[in-house]
Amino acid sequence: MQIKFLGTGGAFDIDYLNSAALVTIREKCVLLDCGFTVYQTLVHKNLVHRVSYILITHLHNDHCGSLANLLLHKHVVDKAPKPTILYPTDQFKAQVYEFLKIQVKDPEKYVDFMPLEHFEGIKAVDTYGLHSEGLQSFAYIFEEEDNRLVYSGDLGKPDVLFDKLSRMPSLPTCVYHDITFSPENTGHTFYKKLLPYMNGVEMFGYHCDPTQNPADNPIRLVFYQKDLLA
Repeated sequence: MQIKFLGTGGAFDIDYLNSAALVTIREKCVLLDCGFTVYQTLVHKNLVHRVSYILITHLHNDHCGSLANLLLHKHVVDKAPKPTILYPTDQFKAQVYEFLKIQVKDPEKYVDFMPLEHFEGIKAVDTYGLHSEGLQSFAYIFEEEDNRLVYSGDLGKPDVLFDKLSRMPSLPTCVYHDITFSPENTGHTFYKKLLPYMNGVEMFGYHCDPTQNPADNPIRLVFYQKDLLA
């Protein structure tokens, strides 16, 4: 299992591109989020062909803003088989479908949909309302053999995610968690709130401006881990 980030910034951190990643699990490549900088990054790095499956954490523009571009590129430019969007719930599938319908009219011409439960090794954690009030969002947990990888999505309160992890069988676990350095930013997790959860896991922060990283932050930032970047 492997993760490679396509960007590590938030909606306004344009120098660091939208947070998104490619996860290779069970010899399949899953794109985690497709914000407004992701399509061009995939093209520039010649990675469009690798995307077979897509997971969306939520429908903010910095997490799905170029999804239609990617689907159209694979259909029109590459003439490639349709990728598959994995969806955790029927309600979220309907939301993604309506989002795409505005841009491509007939989404099923460009993408297949499959329940996440049919993809072995990935679980969703429902984080509804914990990033933005009234907004459906998800964190995702990937497992292969004896390893676990956790991706928070955007999450203002981490308790629900770590409560889920505490009730799962013990495995070597690497957590990639969105992070903010401002306690006033309640849509993301203030870094000090993650400190009690660092025992027993590897933890990395993303979705931030790395130049604002305070000196007392012990959480490694993905941006500085070159082996984690695509």
